[in-house]
Amino acid sequence: MDAALLPLAPLVVVAGTTVVLILLDLLPPRTSKVHLGVVALVGIVATLVSALFLWGRAGRAFSGVVVLDNFALFFDVVICYAVALVLLLSLDYLRRNGMERGEYYILVLFATLGMLLMAHAADLIVIFLALELMSLSLYVLAGFFQARLTAAESAMKYFLLGAFATGFFVYGIALIYGAAGTTALDRVGAALGSATRDPLLLIGLGLLLVGFGFKISSVPFHMWAPDVYEGAPTSVAALIATGSKAAGFAGLLRVLLSTFRGAQPDWTALLWVLAVLTMTVGNVVAIAQSNLKRMLAYSSIAHVGYMLVGVVAGGPLGAGGVLFYLLVYSFATAGAFGVILLLERGRQEAVNQDDYGGLAARHPVLALTLALFLLSLIGMPPTAGFAGKFYLFGAAVRSGYIWLAVIAVLNSAVAAYYYLRVIVYMYMRDQEGVPTEPAPSFAGRLALGIALWGVFQLGLMPAPVLDLAQAAVAPLLR
Repeated sequence: MDAALLPLAPLVVVAGTTVVLILLDLLPPRTSKVHLGVVALVGIVATLVSALFLWGRAGRAFSGVVVLDNFALFFDVVICYAVALVLLLSLDYLRRNGMERGEYYILVLFATLGMLLMAHAADLIVIFLALELMSLSLYVLAGFFQARLTAAESAMKYFLLGAFATGFFVYGIALIYGAAGTTALDRVGAALGSATRDPLLLIGLGLLLVGFGFKISSVPFHMWAPDVYEGAPTSVAALIATGSKAAGFAGLLRVLLSTFRGAQPDWTALLWVLAVLTMTVGNVVAIAQSNLKRMLAYSSIAHVGYMLVGVVAGGPLGAGGVLFYLLVYSFATAGAFGVILLLERGRQEAVNQDDYGGLAARHPVLALTLALFLLSLIGMPPTAGFAGKFYLFGAAVRSGYIWLAVIAVLNSAVAAYYYLRVIVYMYMRDQEGVPTEPAPSFAGRLALGIALWGVFQLGLMPAPVLDLAQAAVAPLLR
């Protein structure tokens, strides 16, 4: 590949695969689209391989608005793992629900292209374009099951609230451009210098945080998440909970660490409050949920709060801990959604807590798999969740945010209640009525196996990946 196009390699692979899918969708067979899912999966694996091959290289394209660095490549890996798991889970899931259409895989890859572009963007306008490409694809995917009223409701709520947040984001870009005379991230930081406390700039940053806060579903921009997760196809909910959040944090961290580092005292104080509110609201409201998809939605909100702890802590350990935790969280969350996706009760998805009564007695392997994912989300050793929280909370303590770390630990204890409640249902309750049964899906079980491997690999040997995460954020902290 030409040196000028090298920074675009992961993006080119995904875009090329998307074009191939559009062409293949026009050809027979018309009744089955599994081959499109396989092609999409091959493209994502090729993108993952290209990201690993490019590790350690640097470059810029399109006058510097697209950048290649280890920070972007680490997020490429996180996003590709998340999307690959979602594609594996989708292969049989769409067929069972009678919605096996080529548009699904095309939209997933368009969303992936937006996520990757967000990680590689070095200009506010490019971040906005990436955000919209990702968001518009996810809006359609959220309402993909057209026969379900809840799907249409979730898509409409997601679209309306997303459009509202986008307006704030664009206005923030306009204010920053007015203050700095440019939208390039490095030039914004250089041009502002001692003017980082310009009220216009700080207001613009605040409006940007509204847009990013919506994408990562932090309080108070979280209200869309439970309704969207509940109404969207479970595979799409998994994509929103993992890949979309990773892309949001990629843009947020690059903007805060590389451009607005001079205003760190201002945004650190704000994010301290948001971290506490986000983890507390997410965990407390999750206790009241009997629908597992809504519970995982509020759980994902709480995990955003934990990751904001790392952003507040700053430094290589704090920011690197966020990158590491995103990978950990993606494996565990995609796996939990995957188990829910595979279970059916009376030809319907088993999404209610009562559906899991006595599951361990009938299907011990699936019950154990779900239990392990939930234990990782709690942060129990030797799962990856323990290592992720240890590094995040440890970074907060080392940076002097002891009370923030204490609040985070207390929230983790609260979260243990609703996660363990599901495990209690599986192992200590009997199910009444129609039993819950797993749907046959080799691809789905393969996805669960990969997710389990990630949970224990990162739990037992976290240091190498954490070192890579810290090396990825180091250039942004100079």
